[in-house]
Amino acid sequence: MPSKLRSTVIGVGSCLPERRVTNAELATMVDTTDEWIFQRTGIKARHIAAEGETTSMLATKAAERALVSAGCCPQDIDLIVLATSTPDLTFPATATQVQAALGIRQGVAFDLQAVCSGFVFAVATADKFLISGSHRRALVIGAETFSRILDWKDRTTCVLFGDGAGAIVLEARQGEGTIADRGVLATHLRSDGRHREKLYVDGGPSSTQTVGHLRMLGKDVFRHAVGMVTDVMTDSFKATGLGADDLDWFVPHQANERIIDASAEKLHISKEKIIKTVSQHGNTSAASIPLALAVACADGRIKPGHLVMIEAMGGGFTWGSAMIRW
Repeated sequence: MPSKLRSTVIGVGSCLPERRVTNAELATMVDTTDEWIFQRTGIKARHIAAEGETTSMLATKAAERALVSAGCCPQDIDLIVLATSTPDLTFPATATQVQAALGIRQGVAFDLQAVCSGFVFAVATADKFLISGSHRRALVIGAETFSRILDWKDRTTCVLFGDGAGAIVLEARQGEGTIADRGVLATHLRSDGRHREKLYVDGGPSSTQTVGHLRMLGKDVFRHAVGMVTDVMTDSFKATGLGADDLDWFVPHQANERIIDASAEKLHISKEKIIKTVSQHGNTSAASIPLALAVACADGRIKPGHLVMIEAMGGGFTWGSAMIRW
C-alpha cells in the first residue's frame, strides 16, 4: 500500500474563563432549579467570559497552550482554522486576530462557521490542506462566547451554554496508508438548511443589523440529533473498516448528556469509552470537543496510538464526524 500524508495531532490546549456559574446561581436569575437543569441535560456548571474577555482572547490562550504541548513555536504554524459562531467582530476574521496575537506573520488564517459542528468541520478542512501538501502545520481552534448571544430571560436556552476555547496542532506526517497510521483517518460532513428554525440566532448584519439571540426548539433538535450523528459515525466505520469495538475513546459534542448516551447506545459504544465534560462546561458549541479532548489528554486517558471518534451536530443543521488515530 502506498504511503500517505496524514494530519497528525501533536498538541492540545484549552482555556476556560475564570468565572464559573453553577445551576444554583442561575436559579437566582431565572425560574429554574439545579434539579430541573441536571435531569434534562446533565449540566451542573458552565464558565462565562468576563466583561471585555473576547473569543479571540480565549482562542489565543488555548492556542498558546496547544503550541507548548506540541513543542512548537508560532513560526512553525502556516495555517489557522478557527471555528466560531461568536466572532469578536463581523470582520476581520477572529482567526487573524489570533494570528496577530501569536506573532505569526506567515501562512493563512480564517474563520469557519458551522455552529456546534464547527470544530469537526475545521479538522476536516485543515486535514484537506495538510494532506494536499500545501501546508505543514495547522492550529485548529474551536472558541466561543455564547453568553453574548443568549437571552438571559429564556430559561430553556440560557441554562445550556457556556464559554471557552480549545485547540489542537496538526502536522502533516508521512504514514503507511493504513488504518494503523497516526492522524486523521476519515472525516464525514453534512448539512441541511431546511432545519434553520429549529436552532438559529434571530439577528445578523444583513437581516436585522443586530447580533440577535439564540433561539431553539429543543425537542426537535433532540429528535434529529441522535439519528444524524450516528449516520456520519457509521460512515466513518465503513470508510475505515473499523467498528465501535475498535474505538478507544468516543468524544462527542458536549450538548446534552442524554443525546451523548443515546448516540453511544445506538452504535453499541461502551459507556467506559465516552469522554464527558458537559456537566462542568455546558454546551460550548465549537469549543466543546477540543475542550473535552484537552481534559482527556491532561488526565492521561487519551494516549498516542489511541483511536478516537469525534462527532457533533449544530444549527443549520450541520453535522459531522472524524476518526483520528492519536
